[in-house]
Amino acid sequence: MKKCLIILLAFMLLGHITRGTTIRVGKGQAVATIREAHQLAKDGDTLWVYPGTYKEKNITISKKLTLLGKDYPVLDGEHTYEIISVKSPEVVIRGFKLIHSGVSSIVDIAAIKIYNTHHVYIVDNIFYDTFFGIYSQSSSNCTFENNRLTGIAVTEQASGNGIHCWKSDSLKIIANTVTGHRDGIYFEFVTNSVIWRNTSYNNMRYGLHFMFSDNDAYISNIFRNNGAGVSVMFTHKVKMFNNIFEENWGDASYGIFLKEISDSHISGNKFLHNTSGIFMEGTNRILVEKNIFTGNGWALKIQASCVDNVIVNNNFKANTFDIGTNGSLVMNKFDHNYWDKYEGYDLNRDNTGDVPYRPVSLFSMIVEKNPAAMMLFRSFMSSLLDKSEKILPTLTPESLKDNFPWMKPLPL
Repeated sequence: MKKCLIILLAFMLLGHITRGTTIRVGKGQAVATIREAHQLAKDGDTLWVYPGTYKEKNITISKKLTLLGKDYPVLDGEHTYEIISVKSPEVVIRGFKLIHSGVSSIVDIAAIKIYNTHHVYIVDNIFYDTFFGIYSQSSSNCTFENNRLTGIAVTEQASGNGIHCWKSDSLKIIANTVTGHRDGIYFEFVTNSVIWRNTSYNNMRYGLHFMFSDNDAYISNIFRNNGAGVSVMFTHKVKMFNNIFEENWGDASYGIFLKEISDSHISGNKFLHNTSGIFMEGTNRILVEKNIFTGNGWALKIQASCVDNVIVNNNFKANTFDIGTNGSLVMNKFDHNYWDKYEGYDLNRDNTGDVPYRPVSLFSMIVEKNPAAMMLFRSFMSSLLDKSEKILPTLTPESLKDNFPWMKPLPL
């Protein structure tokens, strides 16, 4: 009995220690500034910040604290300062509006920057006119969720990224909305992380920029009307599921650009109205399945440097060109896709075409080497070239064909 009582008292004491106290911050409260509240606080305390505008230069969080904003108090960096620097683990920042961070071409100034720590939660905040919005540096097990980040970038050189993650691990980027930055979301040397249900649109360069970051997944995001679309480079073992890539137009724009990536999986995505749906360069062993390509200039551009990729069970509809390539030898597999331009037949009624489909047209090969030839698109000359090539194929890649094209669209 005595032993049980001791254990119960120990648990009660532990609960009291971890619960902490609440310090109320703001005009008319016991503490006027966040910096003063931080100085008074102990690990496990909560800073409850009341409405108002707080111009406190740089606020450095070096304790395990929860910062909660009531009705979105404003933290103003006055175009000079990094607003919050987090240097302690187990920090929560929720319910603030952060505006006007400093700008620098030498130092990556952010509204909230996390330095070499772990388990930091940034949730339900509003960012406006910040150089970098949220910045994770050498950190792990952090979560950035349901934040709204709006930049006012004019040039790439004078703007930072909305959510910038460098040399970090096990991050969760969930349900954020990012616009008006250089890159919406940026990953470099980030591993074992997930980007889920975010919307990244109208950013100057990429909706998502992804480099040297292995074993990650991005799922159910929307990337719309960004300068060059999405770029995934120098990476392996990436999962790209159920995203929407749309309205990325321009000479060097695409839904997604894949460069030097391998052993990855692209499934369930929609590529809608992009200059190129997917542009693949130096990619190997990529499974591209169950995607929808609709209304793109090129649905898929796959360069001769790509090997052992499998493109299967996708729908290609209303694209100007289905496939583009710059080589004659194609060592990739294209089977069991639906192509709306397929004019074959199905005598045995198994919903599979009886003759192969060659998705690369002669005119698309000409345009690939001479872009100015696009002026002849839909002309009698371009139609004649394509019809002639179908009868006597000589210039289009012999091995680039779908041997078992579906007669009807797949229910994706």
